[in-house]
Amino acid sequence: MASRRAHILEVNPEHHVPHRIRQAVSRMGNDDLVVYPTDTLYGLGGRLSSRPALDRIYTLRGLDRHKPLSVVCASVSEAARYAVIPDECFRIMRRLLPGPYTFVLPATREVPKMGDKRRRSVGVRIPAHPVAVALLEAMGEPLLSASAILDDDPPEERDISDPRRLAERYGGEVSVVIDAGILRGGASSVIEWTDQGPEILRRGAGDLSLLE
Repeated sequence: MASRRAHILEVNPEHHVPHRIRQAVSRMGNDDLVVYPTDTLYGLGGRLSSRPALDRIYTLRGLDRHKPLSVVCASVSEAARYAVIPDECFRIMRRLLPGPYTFVLPATREVPKMGDKRRRSVGVRIPAHPVAVALLEAMGEPLLSASAILDDDPPEERDISDPRRLAERYGGEVSVVIDAGILRGGASSVIEWTDQGPEILRRGAGDLSLLE
């Protein structure tokens, strides 16, 4: 548990979001981390171009380094720079995104090396939350991201994401916590696109009928 607290920036998703988010980005250095809201739960993110940020996300979350982090993009067109997207998958993504889905696809050379070196893949997220959208625009590049979920939470509380608790949990390990209120819901649905088409790895938020 970190002894210092992160700076908490309160944001009303319906008012003055871009201006407030620019304040958050101005507080962040190139290698800093941010806790930010998505259309599911809060995420823990850092700049795609920052290797130290990538390493710190793995360390703070205690994640298996064989598993890739997500790349959070502003659009499907931008995501195509970082993932190899087959035509059919591209059409599906254009219909479902922005939304609460993570698409696991082969990574391009634009993605930092992470996960299983023998089989490079990346999870692509395009969240439909005005704060996340404004954050991506202000940073000018995608985020490397993982869920900010508290690992010691009991299962019945893992669908509740409280930014104040996250600020206490991560303390000075993150530079900014963007507080857009408590989020209640669940994790994103995870879809891996294989040579045979879509394979649903996790049933979470969102309508999956297009994939079945």
